[in-house]
Amino acid sequence: MARMDFEVVVLAGGTSRKLNPLVSQEVPKALLPVANRPVLSYVLELLEASNLKDLIVVVEGEDAALRIGGWISGAYVDRLHVEVAAVPEGVGTAGALRAVASYLTANDVLIVSGDLVTDVPPGAVAATHRRHSAVVTALLCPAPVSGPSDTGTSGGKEKAKKPVRCNIVGLDPTRQYLLHMATGWVEVEKDIRVQKSILRAVGQIEIRVDLMDAHMYAFKRSVLQDILDQKDKFHSIRQDILPYLIRTQLNSEVSDNGVIKSESGMDNISSQNDLRWLSQHREIAPSAFQEPHAFGLKSLPDARRTHKCCVYIANESKYCARLNSIQAYSDINRDVVGEASHLSGYSFSAQNNIIHPSAELGSKTTVGPQCMLAEGSKLGDKCSVKRSVIGRHCRIGSNVKIVNSIVMNHVTIEDGCSIQGSVVCSNVQLQERVVLKDCQVGAGYVVTTGGEHKSESLARK
Repeated sequence: MARMDFEVVVLAGGTSRKLNPLVSQEVPKALLPVANRPVLSYVLELLEASNLKDLIVVVEGEDAALRIGGWISGAYVDRLHVEVAAVPEGVGTAGALRAVASYLTANDVLIVSGDLVTDVPPGAVAATHRRHSAVVTALLCPAPVSGPSDTGTSGGKEKAKKPVRCNIVGLDPTRQYLLHMATGWVEVEKDIRVQKSILRAVGQIEIRVDLMDAHMYAFKRSVLQDILDQKDKFHSIRQDILPYLIRTQLNSEVSDNGVIKSESGMDNISSQNDLRWLSQHREIAPSAFQEPHAFGLKSLPDARRTHKCCVYIANESKYCARLNSIQAYSDINRDVVGEASHLSGYSFSAQNNIIHPSAELGSKTTVGPQCMLAEGSKLGDKCSVKRSVIGRHCRIGSNVKIVNSIVMNHVTIEDGCSIQGSVVCSNVQLQERVVLKDCQVGAGYVVTTGGEHKSESLARK
């Protein structure tokens, strides 16, 4: 079989502590519902739409991998060929790649975070990568200058707080080459310090603090595999591998053939024993990345450079967000039933909402625009739902108000409750007259009658 152009690896994570109490052994991060669909479905269908149907999905934790693999098998039968690989928890993105790297044979590898929700076509990133013969090409998306990019969303209201934590990105004047990337606290409209060595090497650099790293990367496979072998302490793509490649553009640590030079005293450590495949077939389809148009490749600022780190900057009209925090989870749900409703896969009504035909509404109950009510759920009389997502088979009493919230599946909400800015996980019971504001309620929790909670995380011990 001829060597293939591109292979795709989806890094689906496991049970992220940052998302407690939303995630659990039963609901790993990749299966968290966004507009009543697992977040992983957004990446899988983005890849499917690009005719990339043969994937490796790497999951941290065997239990999580079994659940995710079972869901994929049921939801994408006859649509995708997916191999699910389990790796130990806590190995990081570099460790997850290290475990499957020896199975990759294509010239280039597309690596996508399983928590990414975007409409940026992967083919655009891959085409840029190929045009420049890059060792890595990163997708960067616009983010609010005054909002923290680490919240994982490029939409939403701007925050007034200063300083803010954001990506500090250095680009060449053509905005094609990645010369510097760091994460730090900066004050908008204040000076940003850049190492003199970088300026001496490249001559000119444009500093941007308005871009977020979408965690979609195209890598040259041979270079990636060598880094993973030789840099066995590297834990993260974003924190270790990417900065290393950017830095070595300037000191020629990568040889002319694109392979990193071995370093004395470096032991190569195999990770094969940490890997467990949870599927049988190993077919990887040829790449669909064939785009006829190309722009002229301009010379790099430093002719001595032996490899190139490139970027694809998405248009501002594109949506791009990562589900890497509780705030991002709320934001993405709001967006996918709001301004980014084209990503939901659903048809909205004339009232700009989605009410499943099997859902039941009581007398004088209203469900406003940018809301979703899933199958089998019932609302009593005089309820009000605004800018919220309600899952399947929920039982909601009378005189209940739900605003800017996510209610998952099989939730019971009794009469007189008020829920604002909160996430209520599956199988929760809210007894009469409970008030929640900016709370997260873990699966199966019971909030007793009359309880009032603000900015709390409620979960079973």
